[in-house]
Amino acid sequence: MADYAKTAAGVLAGVGGEENVQSLVHCATRLRFVLKDESKANASALRATPGVITTAQAGGQYQVVIGNDVPEVFAEIGKISGIGGAGGSDTPAGPKGNLFNRFIAMISAIFTPLLWALAGTGLLKAFLAAAVTFGWIDATTSTYVVLNALSDAFINFLPLALAFTAARYFKANEFTAFAIAAALLYPTITPLVGAPDLTFFGIPFTMVTYVSSVIPIIVIVWLQSHAERFLYAKLPGAVRRFVTPMIVVLLAVPIVFVVIGPISAVLSGWLGNGIGWVFEYVPWLGGAIMGGLWQVFVIFGLHWGLVPLFTLEFQTTGQILLVGPVFAAVLAQAAAVAGVWVRARNKSLKSLAAPATLSGFLAGITEPAIYGINLPLKRPFAFGIVGGAIGGAIISIGGVFSTAFVVPSGLALPALFGNGNMIMLTIGLLVAIAVPFLLTAIVGFKEPEEAAAPTPVAANDVAILSPVDGTVVPLSEVPDAAFADGSLGRGVAVQPRSGAVYAPFDGIVVAAFPTGHAFGLRHADGAELLIHIGIDTVKLGGEHFSTKVTAGQQVKAGDLLVEFDGDAIEKAGYDLTTPVIVTNPDLYPEITASAAGPIAHGEPLFTAVSVDSLAVAK
Repeated sequence: MADYAKTAAGVLAGVGGEENVQSLVHCATRLRFVLKDESKANASALRATPGVITTAQAGGQYQVVIGNDVPEVFAEIGKISGIGGAGGSDTPAGPKGNLFNRFIAMISAIFTPLLWALAGTGLLKAFLAAAVTFGWIDATTSTYVVLNALSDAFINFLPLALAFTAARYFKANEFTAFAIAAALLYPTITPLVGAPDLTFFGIPFTMVTYVSSVIPIIVIVWLQSHAERFLYAKLPGAVRRFVTPMIVVLLAVPIVFVVIGPISAVLSGWLGNGIGWVFEYVPWLGGAIMGGLWQVFVIFGLHWGLVPLFTLEFQTTGQILLVGPVFAAVLAQAAAVAGVWVRARNKSLKSLAAPATLSGFLAGITEPAIYGINLPLKRPFAFGIVGGAIGGAIISIGGVFSTAFVVPSGLALPALFGNGNMIMLTIGLLVAIAVPFLLTAIVGFKEPEEAAAPTPVAANDVAILSPVDGTVVPLSEVPDAAFADGSLGRGVAVQPRSGAVYAPFDGIVVAAFPTGHAFGLRHADGAELLIHIGIDTVKLGGEHFSTKVTAGQQVKAGDLLVEFDGDAIEKAGYDLTTPVIVTNPDLYPEITASAAGPIAHGEPLFTAVSVDSLAVAK
């Protein structure tokens, strides 16, 4: 069973600690960090963390690919830090960087919280459409009316959901944004679409439809955020809480009706017509690009820039031509990893390929296949691109489209049924699956060598010297339950009387937190030790600490690790009690000869007892 807590702790340490995280959201398979300093992230350590598939940097985000378990890992990070929020919506006003990166980050943050609800209801709509096509449900019955409403409502009222996520991103009031979006969809407003001679206080305007719209609500919420900050600064405190939303709504809704809506309708129409032109006159090109390059876009996180195009195309034309070839792209990579599953002799590779194949075919989640297998092996990924491009071209030549927003996968195929040439769809999907599967299974790839079983190394007892001057106290007296109950490891604690920490043995620094509050060291005989200076001192963000070593550095007993200002830390309200614990109990399950009372650094603190010693004693 996956240890989500261990994965979360490893990821948080790998990105430079909580203090280096500006924001965190998650999508279907990735933790998407905006880091204050990306140079502090340790990609090697992250990729070595159990549960992490790989890392990527794109769209102004530092992305940690987890796979299907990303919600659980995200939740665990929320438990051990102050990062994140329900649904992954705790986003900043916008990352720094070039305009393109900022745009991708914005789209990702606004659409990510909606994705699964949008995809789930879209899948339900696809199943309902298939049921009508095959005569399983009569479209004139009340049953159909109910099912159609619950499957179609979310995308129809999409501006309401976008109002919330956009308000969170732009730091605007969520309920004021909701009020604006609700006015766009109000029952007496929607019948005005296309009506002649409309005016607002004498200003003529054309009412366009806001059902399923994307651009108007995002633009107006951005303007709302600036207006609210201005009004809050200028209005008296006694009235600004209710006068601000009144003014914002009074101004925002007419601005949408008179300016933003008509302009966005024209732009959306051009875009929708442009997509339609490509798929009408050179459909093979559009299909080949989407089918061949979609997974490349996913690798770099650029696919988020295309998600709004799906909804814009749907709003403009009532169908989504762009989705069809993406099915080919997804199933092609799943087929390539299936070829690895069949061909590989490496047992470890087979064990990875099996679940990745099922995940790709059924759920459309291809990151485990791509990052875990296809990309590292190179050829399977290339074969998947070839299969996706050919299959996508065939599907698009058949004019296949979807009438619902779905995440392309085997389960979502009903979204395409009855929409376009079904023979071409079938041929396109078969080609997309067969080409990469056969090429991978027949042409093959260079397999990694099977790792030899590690030879057990005898572990010797290790004498741990005190890293600080102070007073030894039992671990049970540490004011932190995780240390006190021994769940993090066996050891003792020291209450420091000076501001320096020294190496307790000859070894290597395996972890040196940027905040300077904690260090991990490994002895040549294998004992691993954690020195944690104070309780909750990570919240200081490195203030009052001056680190003298880096991860990977060899140290001798007595070498200075860090200096700290104990008085300043205590004045800030932090307890300086310093746990010193052994963190690999599988090799060192016991400690003996623990010191007590006053102690100076370099004096014996305790002995880590190895499993070999315990076995001999028995």
